[in-house]
Amino acid sequence: MLEAFSGGDVRAAEAPLIDAGQGDALMQRAAHGLFGVALGLLREAGRSTYGATAVVLAGSGNNGADALYAGERLVRRGVGATAVLLSDRVHTASLDAFLRAGGTSVRLDDGADAEALARHAASADLVLDGIIGTGSGGNLRGTARSFVEAFTTVAGPRGRRTALVIACDLPSGIGVDTGRVDGPVIAADATVTFGAAKPGLLLGDGALAAGELNVVDLGLDLSALTPAVRSLLDADVAALLRRPTAQDHKYSRGVLGVAAGSARYPGAAALAVGAALATGLGMVRYLGPDAVAALVHQRNPEVVASGGSVGEARSQAWLVGPGAVDDEDQRVRAVEAIAAGLPVVVDAGALSEVPERVGPQVILTPHAGELSQLLAGRGVDADRAAIEAEPAHYALRAAEMTGATVLLKGFTTVVAAPSGTLFAQTDASPWLSTAGSGDTLAGIIGALAATLAEDDGAAGRVGVAQEDLWAAAAAAGALLHGRAGQRAALRGPVVVSTLPSDIGAVVADLLEGRRLAAVP
Repeated sequence: MLEAFSGGDVRAAEAPLIDAGQGDALMQRAAHGLFGVALGLLREAGRSTYGATAVVLAGSGNNGADALYAGERLVRRGVGATAVLLSDRVHTASLDAFLRAGGTSVRLDDGADAEALARHAASADLVLDGIIGTGSGGNLRGTARSFVEAFTTVAGPRGRRTALVIACDLPSGIGVDTGRVDGPVIAADATVTFGAAKPGLLLGDGALAAGELNVVDLGLDLSALTPAVRSLLDADVAALLRRPTAQDHKYSRGVLGVAAGSARYPGAAALAVGAALATGLGMVRYLGPDAVAALVHQRNPEVVASGGSVGEARSQAWLVGPGAVDDEDQRVRAVEAIAAGLPVVVDAGALSEVPERVGPQVILTPHAGELSQLLAGRGVDADRAAIEAEPAHYALRAAEMTGATVLLKGFTTVVAAPSGTLFAQTDASPWLSTAGSGDTLAGIIGALAATLAEDDGAAGRVGVAQEDLWAAAAAAGALLHGRAGQRAALRGPVVVSTLPSDIGAVVADLLEGRRLAAVP
């Protein structure tokens, strides 16, 4: 599991080592890690180090020094490097080492043309962003802001520019603890962060700006600290997946009740059911209109369907709400399932039926617009833009107010437990931003809830408190959904109705410990 700690906590963990005179050793270790990632990116891009060009963007803090020391190492490997100094106060020893190795420097406030320097950086092979670090508030000011605005203008978006950008600790311009971006920021191809991941690298726009995340171990003692954000890795999700045994039968492998779909949106039920079955469970019981049941049976004849009530359909967990619009019977089933005390995934049309307080086994799966409505009903005024800017804050607020586990959908999916535990998953492909994608995610999480409902050892296997199991399950669902989307995207645009085959393949790979496919 990847654990992210606040910038303040990481600085506090560094303090005893710095007080013991190890500050320079920490800086050299950080610089070496940054240098290694830089070499790797150049090689992956098919660029030789000898004769390559690099620009080091150096601010006043330790991040500027780390970047300069890494630049020194690059120069000694044959890279031609220029340091753009964006502050009057630059770490003297690191700049001297960089210049002695053969690097050159220019100070932006010496009358240099910011746009000309930005064009030079954009045409280089490599840019090391060491402008500001964890001690800043995030927003760029003065000459640094002017330079970054110029760079983003002349370089264009990541993916179109020629320069490979590596952020030193975090991309300059993001909030270290929130991921919030309120001004210009250089989106990185990779971020090399030191000591521990920072929350802003896993949340909101910060996660998008960070690119590939690399953590350099500095030997910090973080054992007494509580992570601000967690992110599940492949092994964590594998620990939650249940491999059937010879003693299993359909009931012991988990039974999921699904009350989804309506005359207006029948396909949502079929998508959710197909995704649930592909995730691996013993049975799906479908409740809903006959016409929707017929569509579900056309795709998955093994589903047991009826028009009855929640109380009559014996299940270990429930999924309610996808596509359930303008249907009183489905609304009643959602209310019954939420009140049943079983794990229940509440999506889309059923979110308005959530009572004032529920338990953490109730997993709400809104997008930002739906969360805005949910909060408004409880007296909190937050529009979609505000929620997208600070997803962790509002997901935690909703979990605290309702007692539910809240999964806030997005490219970066945030899951908040009422205990305050927070997960963030950045596994999705942009190709998943299509109609029906949320229905498949809900089906995956519903299947996990059904298989984990009577699994007393699941929380211990994944390393979370029992009260946070449902948040971990929701985060696991987000990883499975995202990785299935990545796999499907290797063939081209994602068609959500075909996603079950990819979900099943991802589950198989996880259970066998195989490396999962990723989008280039």
